[in-house]
Amino acid sequence: MDITPVKEFFRDYLELLETERVMTFLRELDLGDLIFNPWFLGGLVIFTAICLYMRRYGLLSIVLGLVGFASLVNYTLRQGTAVDSILSDTLLVFVGGGVVLIFAVIYLLFIKHD
Repeated sequence: MDITPVKEFFRDYLELLETERVMTFLRELDLGDLIFNPWFLGGLVIFTAICLYMRRYGLLSIVLGLVGFASLVNYTLRQGTAVDSILSDTLLVFVGGGVVLIFAVIYLLFIKHD
């Protein structure tokens, strides 16, 4: 039995994980596009369901806080960063979304204990 094709397959697969290729991929990664990627969102939903099932609220709050903040910043930057007055719509959305995210993280970390 010849296992040469199996060796070649694994060698080709492991070449994709070279440090230079991974670093190039991470440099070219755009967070704004990642947030709207259905594969990323599906993985996030599955991860959230697993965290809720296993009652890992700390890990869940960290991941959802980071993804929520990245989504909030991306949304705010797409709307424009011009602030004409203290009641600017962009500023109110950013502050309001930040307050909601902070309260959600505090709730998951300190209040939600079964």
